[in-house]
Amino acid sequence: MFLSLLLLSLVQFTMPAIPVPLYVWADHQVNLRLPTAHGPAPLPVPNSTKSFWIDSPGANPLAGEGSEGPLTEQADVCIIGSGITGVSAAYHLGNALVAAGVTEPVKVVILEARDFCSGATGRNGGHLTPAVFSGFKQLAASFGTDDALRAFALEHHTASSILQIIKDHTLESAVDLVEGGHVDLMFSPEEVADVQADYDAAKLAGIDLSNVEWMDKAEVESRYGSSYPGVHIPGHNLWPLKFITQLYKLAAASPSLALTLHTRTPVTRITRSASPARRWDLATARGTLACSYILHATNGYASHLLPHLHGPTGIVPTRGQIIATRANVITASLSRSSFSANEGLEYWFPRPVPTPEEHPLVILGGAREATLPAYEFYVADDSVVNPRVGEALRKFLPRVFPGKYEEGREPEMEWTGIMGYTASGDPFVGRVADPAMPGSAETFKGQYISAGYTGHGMPRAFACAEAVAQMIAADITKHTWSLPTWLPKHYVTAA
Repeated sequence: MFLSLLLLSLVQFTMPAIPVPLYVWADHQVNLRLPTAHGPAPLPVPNSTKSFWIDSPGANPLAGEGSEGPLTEQADVCIIGSGITGVSAAYHLGNALVAAGVTEPVKVVILEARDFCSGATGRNGGHLTPAVFSGFKQLAASFGTDDALRAFALEHHTASSILQIIKDHTLESAVDLVEGGHVDLMFSPEEVADVQADYDAAKLAGIDLSNVEWMDKAEVESRYGSSYPGVHIPGHNLWPLKFITQLYKLAAASPSLALTLHTRTPVTRITRSASPARRWDLATARGTLACSYILHATNGYASHLLPHLHGPTGIVPTRGQIIATRANVITASLSRSSFSANEGLEYWFPRPVPTPEEHPLVILGGAREATLPAYEFYVADDSVVNPRVGEALRKFLPRVFPGKYEEGREPEMEWTGIMGYTASGDPFVGRVADPAMPGSAETFKGQYISAGYTGHGMPRAFACAEAVAQMIAADITKHTWSLPTWLPKHYVTAA
């Protein structure tokens, strides 16, 4: 019933052409899996494009924290990366150590190549919308129904945990939390059919879908001004950098952690430690830091320090592009909902405004498919933008919402950021290991990773960091780690 109505609604509209290729995710993944001559990822470039989230006045008070003065020489745990994974891991490690009764603070250092939270977390859209059924059929076919259910449970665990932290510490205003739900628009009959198949498979597996609202073209046009069918689900968005700043403060207050942050301190090499008390030495331009445990929270850059993760069997650096553009209408004409479309390759939402009469700034990301078959794979330079992607982004909202955006208007900001994509679409969480190297678990002993979120980090990274922090805490306290009920088994690295 739903499928026939939505397919019919697709046939009945007359709209300007969408400026990106449609229904290309399968081709996207085929190209991601192709052999490559590209080597490991480089370090992050020092002169990245300016992001709305990072470079708005006052947005990043920790930007240069710990970048001057002496470098910490010894630590129990070194976390490389100060985005959502790295800071969440520190927060969860503190909680796990408190729960284990640790009274002597564990010395933890977070190292960041550039400014605090200046990677993908400081550049993405801030969606905090757990998937309800999207992609369920493929997940179940690839990894079994139980792991598919775990994947959805992880996203709900992430969202509910973050929202609880925000509520418990009254951070709603501090992190710009917006509750407006989420709408997924479908641009092609094939996409409609896939969404319906996912819905049916998820329902059959027992997922509660009572909060899913199907909308045909007429309903979407009436409510949002776009002539495509869609699905509405619960969702939030926030200012990612502001949340991570608050989370860092909470982690630093843990009685079981002695937490230090060193920004503008790229790690260039990891070697066996010369210190008998530590396993690893981390080389930086400011000196060497010895530590017992390492967490690689470097996402798209992971293969720089772990070269075996380069290429399609590892984590592929992939450049995303975003614009901040002004709407032609007031907020009331746009709604507070966040949106995605074209199998999730595009996403957008309006920023909150002080008065309802203002024309809001809208954040729009995506359009990598405008470069197919390249899809911006293996591009780790976020100091420039791609003009082909930029042209598609400028045309996208005016074509999808006629009259609500002015075609030809230049965005107020445009920037890029580097994501980490995997062939499975899912992250690597756990002990570092190289499947091609026998005995690699011992070779990399004490090194862990949580990375490779495939552009879907906001609903997953916080929980993945929780799992890997619990692994490290279990090792420190000599306890056995148990798989959480919400963590998919196929996320966990073999070691």
